[in-house]
Amino acid sequence: MPFKMHSIKLEMGDDMEIKKTKLGMGTFIEIQVVDANPEQLRQMEISVDRAFQIFAAVERVCSRFSADSELSKASRKVGVAVQISPVLFETLRFALEMSRLTNGAFDPTIGKTQENIGFNRHYLTGLTINTPIEAKATFRDIILDEAARTMQLLKPAVIDLGAVAKGFAIDMASNELRLFEGFIVNAGGDLYAGGLDESGSPWKIGIEHPDREGHMLGFVRLSNQALCTSGSYERISPNSPGVHHLINARTKRQATQWSSCSIVAPYAMMADAFSTAAFLLEPQDAEELINKANLYGVMFTSDQQIRRIGDGLL
Repeated sequence: MPFKMHSIKLEMGDDMEIKKTKLGMGTFIEIQVVDANPEQLRQMEISVDRAFQIFAAVERVCSRFSADSELSKASRKVGVAVQISPVLFETLRFALEMSRLTNGAFDPTIGKTQENIGFNRHYLTGLTINTPIEAKATFRDIILDEAARTMQLLKPAVIDLGAVAKGFAIDMASNELRLFEGFIVNAGGDLYAGGLDESGSPWKIGIEHPDREGHMLGFVRLSNQALCTSGSYERISPNSPGVHHLINARTKRQATQWSSCSIVAPYAMMADAFSTAAFLLEPQDAEELINKANLYGVMFTSDQQIRRIGDGLL
């Protein structure tokens, strides 16, 4: 996270507000905190800075784009049980559970397939990665040992944790801010809304229309909940026009049934992973997945239809 975009302190009646934005994890991260106690201002600034440090730390662990990340180093030791950090272990464990729930449509070993279609450039350095392996591994080739906290790869693989690591970082950053009356941690539209806004109400969050910039599919009111969205419009291959990054690992083809999938969940790693998983599934399977987890989804189909799944929050 090399630079700070802006820092704002505002007085809103009896409330204090801080907003800061930084670049990290391939997107802009904005943190907003509100509190009525002016004596909290210094602590607000300290906690916001710590929250940004968490994003940087998670990126150092989980990035597949950096050869020096913990994930990249561990992945190079095929056939060996490698002890890994709690951050890497927990994100991997959650990703593998999502793989089992979707019978492999969601799969963290999709990284090599993503490299092959052009998603292999570091957003800061511009350097590209072309790992000299074939895309043959599946999630079943990642073995985790909880007692020893180790990871073992049975086959060479490029592991991509993009669908869980950002959500994990949002959750950990949010934990730094819970002593305040209200806050939002927003990483490129994936967010956690804690407490209440400056008016004492749940935060009003818009769900962006995937095809009409500036328009919303609807709004949700959130307090101590996360909202994450996966969309075909988010990342397009520089090598293959029209090809997006959401690839079904079973078919090795991009999912085409949805334009966007937004999920409301109790925490961001769950919302992040379920929005990606639902995007990869056929409508009936996606609906079953969301309902079984007791989540709420707003889905926009490729033929311009809105589908709401679960208990409505709009």
